[in-house]
Amino acid sequence: MNTHQHRSETRDGMRIDFDVPIAMDDGVVLRADVFRPVKSGLYPALLTYGPYAKGLAFQDGYPSAWERMVTQHPDVAAGSSNRYQNWEVVDPEKWVPHDYICVRVDSRGCGCSPGFIDHFSPRETRDFYACIEWAGMQAWSNGKVGLNGVSYYGINQWHVASLQPPHLAAMCIWEGAADWYRDMTHHGGILSTFWANWYDMQVKTVQYGAGERGRRSRVHDELVCGPQTLTEAQLQANRCDFGSDIRAHPLDDDYHKARSPDWSKVTVPFLSAANWGGQGLHPRGNFEGFVRAASKEKWLEAHGIEHWTHFYTDYGRELQLRFFDHFLHGRDNGWTRQPRVLLQVRHIDRFVERAESDWPLKRTRWTRFYLRPDGTLSATASAKAVKVTFDAMDDGVTFLTPPLPRDTELTGPSALKLFVSSSTNDADIFAILRVFSPDLKEVVFQGAIDPHTPIAQGWLRASHRKLDHKLSKPWRPYHSHDEKRPLKRGEIAELDVEIWPTCIVVPKGYRVALTLRGKDYEYGGSSGGRLSNFKNELKGCGPFLHDDPMDRPPAIFAGATSLHWSRSRKPYLLLPVIPPGQNSRSKSRQS
Repeated sequence: MNTHQHRSETRDGMRIDFDVPIAMDDGVVLRADVFRPVKSGLYPALLTYGPYAKGLAFQDGYPSAWERMVTQHPDVAAGSSNRYQNWEVVDPEKWVPHDYICVRVDSRGCGCSPGFIDHFSPRETRDFYACIEWAGMQAWSNGKVGLNGVSYYGINQWHVASLQPPHLAAMCIWEGAADWYRDMTHHGGILSTFWANWYDMQVKTVQYGAGERGRRSRVHDELVCGPQTLTEAQLQANRCDFGSDIRAHPLDDDYHKARSPDWSKVTVPFLSAANWGGQGLHPRGNFEGFVRAASKEKWLEAHGIEHWTHFYTDYGRELQLRFFDHFLHGRDNGWTRQPRVLLQVRHIDRFVERAESDWPLKRTRWTRFYLRPDGTLSATASAKAVKVTFDAMDDGVTFLTPPLPRDTELTGPSALKLFVSSSTNDADIFAILRVFSPDLKEVVFQGAIDPHTPIAQGWLRASHRKLDHKLSKPWRPYHSHDEKRPLKRGEIAELDVEIWPTCIVVPKGYRVALTLRGKDYEYGGSSGGRLSNFKNELKGCGPFLHDDPMDRPPAIFAGATSLHWSRSRKPYLLLPVIPPGQNSRSKSRQS
């Protein structure tokens, strides 16, 4: 069979329309599954548009992630048959009973939607806009459409909101990056290999036309990648060469800008949910969006543990429900009194919930910890003219505070001032913020992906050191990435490194550390193993690596890097120290 069959069923307390056609302005017909309440009426829609195949069960596509989540968080699976669980989108069995219509659209070229795959492109964003408007004008719609999803299904919310679809009424961006260059493809100007690997593992496997080579739906036993089976040559012709496309744009040019939001046009109410452990992809976008978007009605939440988990737990789902009940149903449920910022403050062994009103926190004591040549972080700077050199491909150098005299909270972005020279005409700086116990064992956390994630990370390629002074803040340098400025032999360059936001209460007697090196961080203890949807072993950075030899040729990036001190060069780490004494509601969660 080579044609789609749009069909409707009533089952599991829902009216379900499978493979509903949605025509785009260029004639391509996308396919959506629509889950509605059985009782007649007009309802708001929660819509997602993305590549992961709407018919592929979470349990089949991402078995290791599913098993870990439901074992450690039984509330995720409770109260649902889990037949309709799908990667990083809502479970309709938990939303339709609250009078929502759940719409899942397979993006162009993926799942049951034909077409050419070009992720986050203007074409995709226009498709998303058209799907929102389609949903808002259906006979079952109350005219309000909300967007809610994780990762890809959060990233593209920022992008489509910039087009201001008239029926878009609210959105929840759960761990969703925003800036295609800074958040996603080039950290500090250094190419991330995540996207090329992700494309192989999570997109090509569900491309439209995989047909019989793909999986079948647990619900209706149809092929999840459409009724056609195309040849490998046909499949390749229907998708961009994603990794090569990204590599071909090493600067923040029009390719990247077309795949990034215009913050001045993001005006819809939103809830932005970040993960402290998401370094290398999402959290920067969640925080930047909250700070920079033009929306007047915006909220920020920050949590820990795995990338997908809290989206599905009762904690996350109930927070989302309160938000959407207010904006899509118009219910007076107290959301207007919801704190603008809700933080799960991270301790060594738990999270403690605390309400705030701003980000970064207004009471932050921005504190300089000076790097000293003897390997310490100190309140006083060294004025000696000296340099410390390390092999870029070795373990680098680490600077440690003395044991802290009291519990010390660090919550917010950090920044690093360095003075650097290189034996070549460039250098990559990987800055890792770490915590060590009194016996100098590193404290790591379950991050968004990796089980051994350090406190925070930042990156900068020396030739990308040019700042955008209009957008830079002392605590968040902003680089223009519009030209390369190679290092000259013997030149000492001033670098300002952005370290992504974090949160940790460091116990008394523990130490804060900064490691500088020329390659990705690796945890020194046991392996983090593997997940079914990633190629690489988890060694501390998850899949967010910077190991493309074409982007980092050894002749340039395997040299010797020198740090410099003098009376006029005093390198320092700027940390967001939060003064003690604030009231908090203590709700311990798994760390």
